[in-house]
Amino acid sequence: MALAQLTVVLDGTIVNIALPQAQIALGMSDGDRTWVVTLYSLVFGALLLLGGRIADFWGRKRSFIVGMAGFAIASAIGGAAQNTGELLAARGLQGLFAALLAPASLALLTVNFPGGKDRIKAFALYGAIAGGGAAVGLILGGVLTEYASWRWCLFVNVPIAIVAIAAALPVIRESKAHGNTRYDVPGAILVAFGLGSLVFGFAQAENGWGSWPVLVCLPLGLVLLALFVFVESRSNHPLLPLRIIVDKVRGGAFLTALLSGAALLGGLLFLTLYFQIVLGYTPIQSGLASLPMTATIMIGAGVLSKFLASTGVRIPMTVGPIVGAAGLLWLTGITVGGNYALEVLPGLILLGAGLALIFVPLQNVALSGIAEHDAGAASAAVTAMQQIGGSLGTALFTALYTAAVSSYLVGTVPSPAAQFGALVSGYQSAFLWAAIIIFAAAPIAFFLVRPRREDLLGTEPAAHLG
Repeated sequence: MALAQLTVVLDGTIVNIALPQAQIALGMSDGDRTWVVTLYSLVFGALLLLGGRIADFWGRKRSFIVGMAGFAIASAIGGAAQNTGELLAARGLQGLFAALLAPASLALLTVNFPGGKDRIKAFALYGAIAGGGAAVGLILGGVLTEYASWRWCLFVNVPIAIVAIAAALPVIRESKAHGNTRYDVPGAILVAFGLGSLVFGFAQAENGWGSWPVLVCLPLGLVLLALFVFVESRSNHPLLPLRIIVDKVRGGAFLTALLSGAALLGGLLFLTLYFQIVLGYTPIQSGLASLPMTATIMIGAGVLSKFLASTGVRIPMTVGPIVGAAGLLWLTGITVGGNYALEVLPGLILLGAGLALIFVPLQNVALSGIAEHDAGAASAAVTAMQQIGGSLGTALFTALYTAAVSSYLVGTVPSPAAQFGALVSGYQSAFLWAAIIIFAAAPIAFFLVRPRREDLLGTEPAAHLG
């Protein structure tokens, strides 16, 4: 299950490292290059809730294995692509199978670890990968691109999938929802087009918030999602039972997932640009420079999981956004000269510590008190919030970055020094707003995230996986 989460999270960043070489090899235009990233996010985000319900009704283990196998096959097709069309088709297929795989893996975690300290440890590992996997993707992408080929940034999913499936077949027990298992077709159509419109609108915002895809898709997405809520409130077999999202504790966790996902992707994107464009790092050097954040998340997850049962989740989920914001604020002090040890490293460690405090308990809180019948739907809702948050963060921070760069260059004499100064000004602006956004999660967690101890720990001993 952890390998499945790693695969899905890795793919969000590892392909970004491969894109420049892929563009040259396949003769892609800049527009096609953007679609390589956007198409995956679009299909993934649009089909997540449907994928969650399919996992509930069809069988979570079966959905996990099919999703993992399909993702690997799509990755192999993308790695072997000989033209742009083949690569784009493969990315769409990856998004489709990821929409089945991600909620199935998290739902399996929920039902296979229904209670006890093992549940906290399982969610801690899953949360650590959710927070640190993106940075791992930068490192692995840099290594593969520099020493092998951009194609291996896609091929690498195949051996991971083989190991995950080989382990899943004998170890994970099947589970599925019983009772009313009819599909909510109107709800599935509305939410797919609604989420798809939002993801696409945010992805196109880097071309300007006044462009027609933004002006059309964002309002359309909101209207379709409002209609989806209306339909779900009147359906006797809803795709997403509203009881999942209206619960105060779970709603607070969903909002925290949205804000922290936006800040994480915003921070990583512009930090990578700073390393490679301003400091002149190679892809692998850029990935290694991000390693302290990942290491801090992994170490923090191990430590926090041992104390979470006694401390509860409210304190870490309140302190985490504050510490993460402090790390992003530290990064606003970067300069063109770039002293890594003083200007970057402390910020990365603080950001990693903050993300560990958020992500380790987050998945557990978001799924606390969920009936087994709704495990897939609730898991899909958590992942959808993170996906929307990532799309929103990338679009918002790109627009703020562009505005800061333009403002810096007004009235300056064109020169390389001025250009680098403008870029750093843009990165500083992105880090500042990312800090503000993640900090906003602190009061949300403090006032809303108060789960009952029995919901957090569960009331049954952890089930045997065999």
